[in-house]
Amino acid sequence: MRTLICGSLAFDSIMVFQDHFKHHILPDKIHMLNVSFLVPEMRREFGGCAGNIAYNLKLLGGEPVIMATVGEDFSLYADRLDALGISREAVRTMPGSYTAQAFITTDLADNQITAFHPGAMFFSHENDASQARDIGLGIVSPDGRDGMLSHCRQFHAAGTPFVFDPGQGMPLFSGSELLEMVELADYVTLNDYEAELLQARTELSLDALAARVKCLVVTRGEEGSRFYVEGRQIDIPVVPAKAVVDPTGCGDAFRAGLLYGIAHGWDWEATGQLASLMGSIKIEHRGGQNHTPSRDAIAGLFKATFGKTL
Repeated sequence: MRTLICGSLAFDSIMVFQDHFKHHILPDKIHMLNVSFLVPEMRREFGGCAGNIAYNLKLLGGEPVIMATVGEDFSLYADRLDALGISREAVRTMPGSYTAQAFITTDLADNQITAFHPGAMFFSHENDASQARDIGLGIVSPDGRDGMLSHCRQFHAAGTPFVFDPGQGMPLFSGSELLEMVELADYVTLNDYEAELLQARTELSLDALAARVKCLVVTRGEEGSRFYVEGRQIDIPVVPAKAVVDPTGCGDAFRAGLLYGIAHGWDWEATGQLASLMGSIKIEHRGGQNHTPSRDAIAGLFKATFGKTL
């Protein structure tokens, strides 16, 4: 099944400052801050929620189709997607724009200073989710504000089941807008903080929100995840990782497992278990797309951990 993944594609430039920010920022001079950090270590990662979700779904043998708006500097990422066999037929280049980019400087205490340039994400509403061909399932993940709203409406109007994944885009919307997108969706996925924020914005409990969709999923870090479905709750344990290296992109890997299970008609327990496994595999590697297990390797881990066949 071809799955349309609406969301961001981005470059992440990650730099390491070999000291502590606090040694170079004078508290009584913050009103006139002017600092420079030498960062001899730097790496550039391929990221964005749509890119990360599609990457993980492809590892599972799924058929992701990315819908995103990118800038004129996208060629390196485009070459990567082509090499991975991930369709970019619904990726649109916006003239005069940069691809979304995050510039992250980390010190030795893991404090971070981040600057994010959304660039071409501002134009995500110019893509129409209903125009993508042969799509059986979709997801609306963090993207430009207007794009997220319109893509939810387009999926619903086209009769295509989809997952609403507001993520870090949630503060962009009013309570009524969030409730509209929940009611248009078939499935909703959140982390525990987002779940609290959604309840506060909509003034509805998780049980009340879950009653509006087929399934509402809340990830809870080390406590695993909870699936709210048909008036009951299904708790899925976290899969212990060999090493906790970097949580960046773990939520996106989880969502890829969720999409795979939905696309293949799995029950919610098995779907949650696969999603949990994908998050565990990712957390053992730095960056959102640097883990490279084969599908057979994932299947072997799934069998060994849960006794189930991929």
